[in-house]
Amino acid sequence: MISNICKSNGAPIRVVIIDDTATIRRILNHVLSKDPLIRVVGTASDPLEARELIKKTNPDVVTLDVEMPNMNGLEFLRRLMLLRPIPVVMVSTVTNRGSEIALKALELGAVDVFGKPQRAKIDDWLGLVEIVKGAAQAQLSCKSSGNSHFHYPNYAGWNGKIVAIGASTGGVNALETILQKFPKDCPPTMIVQHMSELFLNSFVSRVDAKYKPKIQIAESGVSLTTGQVLIAPGGHHHLSIGKNQQNVELVKANKVSGHRPSVDVLFESLFPHANGVVAVLLTGMGRDGATGLKGLRDRGACTIAQDEASSVVYGMPRAAIEEKAVEKILPLNEIAQAILEKTFKSILRDGEV
Repeated sequence: MISNICKSNGAPIRVVIIDDTATIRRILNHVLSKDPLIRVVGTASDPLEARELIKKTNPDVVTLDVEMPNMNGLEFLRRLMLLRPIPVVMVSTVTNRGSEIALKALELGAVDVFGKPQRAKIDDWLGLVEIVKGAAQAQLSCKSSGNSHFHYPNYAGWNGKIVAIGASTGGVNALETILQKFPKDCPPTMIVQHMSELFLNSFVSRVDAKYKPKIQIAESGVSLTTGQVLIAPGGHHHLSIGKNQQNVELVKANKVSGHRPSVDVLFESLFPHANGVVAVLLTGMGRDGATGLKGLRDRGACTIAQDEASSVVYGMPRAAIEEKAVEKILPLNEIAQAILEKTFKSILRDGEV
């Protein structure tokens, strides 16, 4: 609906495009301008030119290239977030190096990333339209900051419940906030994060190196075990649980709720096992996961949604709450503990034996 995407006054989303390649600027301008909810108000070839353009046009969203003359995109992003915070979508080359830079951009405050297609076909760029719309809804004050002083209680006796998490825009930092608080023997966890494949692979490699559990891209047939976090691969498959609840499956199928992988597919695969599930829906645009979360709650699962104040984009949690699918609405920094309290038999704190 237009009312959910346009600004509160009903005006189109005003976008500034920053890229040093004239061809890319023309493609982005063409793709974005075709959508009636978006208005490109200017393009710039480097950050110095962009600085003046942003002052002049006051855009709602900026698309930003990484490699540019005079100042690289990351440095420009850092300064922009300090001096004039605006939702930024990084448009990055989809390479290993480009993916690492894109993840760094998310840390610096970018709302989302879009991989430049290898071909010049217009259809390959259409995904940027929805990303820009999502960015226009972002709350920049809601940065997912982890607590480096978090105290890890001793969790004892996994109770057999598995965890399923869905996230989209803003989800990369939100997931890190949760994963950094998981102990080494965390409950078996399955995650769907909307993100292109190579960016997702770089993200998984990074969090696996940083945090205590084993975090990896899911593969069909992999067993669900404690201490393991399985993240759906990007783009080509849906993630679901096997019929015996002992392993995961990757399913080739059409998009569901506008996405592949889809949070709804993951949640719906868990319906037969709902009494043994803790399901979580994090920040993101749209409503993927809301229907599945409702089905899980109706069947006895514990269901949690991120609250509005800590969400970058409140679309997915809001949709679930409207469906009466949510048992607990929590700020991001409380979700990890809530998950662990539901999946372990006891929690030993300081002074306890």
